[in-house]
Amino acid sequence: MSVTDRLSIQLYTLRTLEDLDLILDTVADAGYRYVETVGSHLDKAAEVRAKLDARGLKASSSHVSMAALREKPEAIVEACRTLGLTHLYMPAVPPEERDMAADGWRALGKKLGQIAERFQAQGIRLGYHNHHWELKPKDGAKTALELIFDAAGSSPLAWQVDVAWLVRGDADPKEWIERYRNKVTAAHVKDIAPAGQNEDQDGWADVGSGVLNWRDLWRVCREAGAEWMVVEHDKPSDPAKTARASFDFLRSIEG
Repeated sequence: MSVTDRLSIQLYTLRTLEDLDLILDTVADAGYRYVETVGSHLDKAAEVRAKLDARGLKASSSHVSMAALREKPEAIVEACRTLGLTHLYMPAVPPEERDMAADGWRALGKKLGQIAERFQAQGIRLGYHNHHWELKPKDGAKTALELIFDAAGSSPLAWQVDVAWLVRGDADPKEWIERYRNKVTAAHVKDIAPAGQNEDQDGWADVGSGVLNWRDLWRVCREAGAEWMVVEHDKPSDPAKTARASFDFLRSIEG
């Protein structure tokens, strides 16, 4: 299997281009065949599907807000069917909740686990996507991320590993991936610029031009069970260049 067969790109990376047609043209021109949509795309799934089809693109997965999961689960399931995807990830809690105490994270994990059970019955795997704030200790040494997974219990709640955010949170990504390898279904492939560089991009870098060893990390994520490897850059200065450079680097790691 080719690296590019499992490669997608999170469309949030190209949000500053604003126009979805231009965004999809840009990722298709860069070589991608799969995209990870954002929550708002689920609200217009038929229109987005038509635009993807017109360019020979497919949706690998999507992000979806907690509010949407709570308020309109049936509509989300229908949107996933329209887009032809079976992997869904809750990307973040709202900013005001990111410092909440242990009980808040436990409640989140329990609720996500319950929703994951319901979605699994519809053929959709729901997962959580981390940043660095979930690595703060909340209950003794236990981090928020551990509390989420503990509270989700034996539910099918999955994990989309954002490797670079783990590193930003001073965690060893390999250690965490190994620990929760039974939950890993996707990974975000992003890179961190050398210290002092790309400050206008919040210190992120095009994949392959930063400090992370993605030749090694790709293998680690895939062996842990990541079905989709999703390129992301949170604040690129030139989204088209980032999409292209990241694709070209990742294509070069084959073999």
